[in-house]
Amino acid sequence: MATEHRSLGPEHPRDAALSVHDMTVAYDGRAVLWDVELDIPRGVVAAIVGPNGAGKSTLLRAVMDLIPRVSGSALVLGGAYEQNRRRVAYVPQRESVDWDFPVSALDVACMGLYPRMGWFKRVGAKEREAGLAALDRVGIRDLAHRHISRLSGGQQQRTFLARALAQDAELYLMDEPFAAVDAATEAAIVSVFHELRARGKTVVAVHHDLQSVRDYFDHVVLLNMRLIAAGPTAEVFTPENLQRTYGGRLTLLSEAADALRHRGAAR
Repeated sequence: MATEHRSLGPEHPRDAALSVHDMTVAYDGRAVLWDVELDIPRGVVAAIVGPNGAGKSTLLRAVMDLIPRVSGSALVLGGAYEQNRRRVAYVPQRESVDWDFPVSALDVACMGLYPRMGWFKRVGAKEREAGLAALDRVGIRDLAHRHISRLSGGQQQRTFLARALAQDAELYLMDEPFAAVDAATEAAIVSVFHELRARGKTVVAVHHDLQSVRDYFDHVVLLNMRLIAAGPTAEVFTPENLQRTYGGRLTLLSEAADALRHRGAAR
């Protein structure tokens, strides 16, 4: 059931993939997230959508304790992130990665196995085969031994997706996985999303392309510092909620809202 922004109190479903309670995050005294209450159920592919500066990436980082919170708490898979971090895979923004680091695509994919095997254990034949299998799932097994700096932007994104797949997590947090990728990579990522959902996994991705939300995601979180709405895409991704999320920043958004109305009328 869709939920509009309101105080939900301290009780959240214990079986949720991700629960956020009363979360406020600030940088240099300026609030970036304010009093966010949110639950994302398990087994969905969820988009976090909102304008630039809305706090989308900040929400993921705060959930993973990568940045401090002014107030509030978060649960992943029913417990604290520190307790369940091995069950959570994270795909960061591609721009945040040092692509000159001397590793191959296979080396990166095998990093997804470290939470299970330990950081100081040598990668053996079994782990390398698992890394190759993950690269195969995203269509770049033939690039396994190529240095990551020699990969295209789409290939780099697939490599980090392979790392997450090798981890075999239950919850996948992804920050702009479709940013600046080619059409083939975008299709490959969507295919992986659907495969993960079919296996009962949960994907939560920061996303900016409004036109593809309905096609790629079955759950959506609309965010602009505060939670605007969250729930099944069919219920939440409406022209009214989009207008509330983007406000006066809309130029193309009004056209997107019209397109949604026409699409709904045609069904």
